[in-house]
Amino acid sequence: MLENIATSSGVSPLPSVESEDETAMPSLNHSYICLQILKQLISNETIEPLPELTLDIANGLTPGISIFPKAKIQSNPFRDILRFQERPILAIEVVSSSQIIQEMLQKATQLVNEGVKVVWTVEPYSRTVFVTTQNGETLFHEELIENEGIQVDFSKFFPKKIN
Repeated sequence: MLENIATSSGVSPLPSVESEDETAMPSLNHSYICLQILKQLISNETIEPLPELTLDIANGLTPGISIFPKAKIQSNPFRDILRFQERPILAIEVVSSSQIIQEMLQKATQLVNEGVKVVWTVEPYSRTVFVTTQNGETLFHEELIENEGIQVDFSKFFPKKIN
């Protein structure tokens, strides 16, 4: 939506921000990293990694990837669930270039306070993963991370050198 702003030379159309979703546009790096994470998670047959599932937290929080024990997920094509009641054992957020890391870390803390055991916030630019639990945050760089029996080797897709 365009908003008209009066200027000395007349009226100038400026874009206005409608919602957080419009400003948090996933980028190529964001999508690529999510895919690489999902590829590793899918090989674990005890879990179901679900992308972009809205949880029944606050007004509906939607982590990039929510991971549940396989037994907790039963899809029914005749009855969809808009806000999932169960809490994932692990949630993963990948920060896009249009997002603010501090806001993402606050979201991670909110998820943990609402019953998610662990949140990984992946910041691609610095190749850093912030692991948030009830005990606080821990930083990892380009390495294998494991929580709750779930592991992802971030060194496999964070490049050491950019050409």
